[in-house]
Amino acid sequence: MTKPLRAVLLLPGKNVCDLSLKILKYNSLRLTTSTATVQQMDQLAWIIWLVLGVVLIIAEIFTLGFVLLWFGVGALAAAFAAMLGAPFALQFGVFAVVSIALTAMSRTIFAKYLSLNDENTVKMGVDSLPGQIGTVTLGSKGALNEGAVKVYGSTWTAYPIDEDSSLVEGEKVEVVSVKGSSIYVRRISNELPEWRN
Repeated sequence: MTKPLRAVLLLPGKNVCDLSLKILKYNSLRLTTSTATVQQMDQLAWIIWLVLGVVLIIAEIFTLGFVLLWFGVGALAAAFAAMLGAPFALQFGVFAVVSIALTAMSRTIFAKYLSLNDENTVKMGVDSLPGQIGTVTLGSKGALNEGAVKVYGSTWTAYPIDEDSSLVEGEKVEVVSVKGSSIYVRRISNELPEWRN
């Protein structure tokens, strides 16, 4: 940036009005140049916001938080505001409001509609064992009444849920819980329900 003329050197034969006119022209030219630079920057602002938005949306692919997407959308909204000729303060306000609002809304939407409730999920693997029926393949022995039960083709180390009972080879048992690599089972009664008597 150039510095304005501060002192006027009066030379013989030069008119003071001519010199002050030259100073005014110089300062107005400098002011016009700085205004043109600001206008050029305003014209490029929407491109900067657009590039920032695309970069943030692409960066979302490599993250797990699902936050950068909303900031990318906020940057695209700010690019639209810049294209309409909004000043930078308003552009930044649009970016901040849109980004924060979308982030907050997505958190509440995900918590409400994508929460993992037990009644809506399909249980697989070990989680699906409680409630299943198995066959005792090795009767209880030892102080802990340890036995073996076959459930879904896999043989598990099994313990009776109530400490008084023991597992008898060939009987049917129901899996009550899974703890580590062992299952806790209870004997299924062979009695008919009351309504069938």
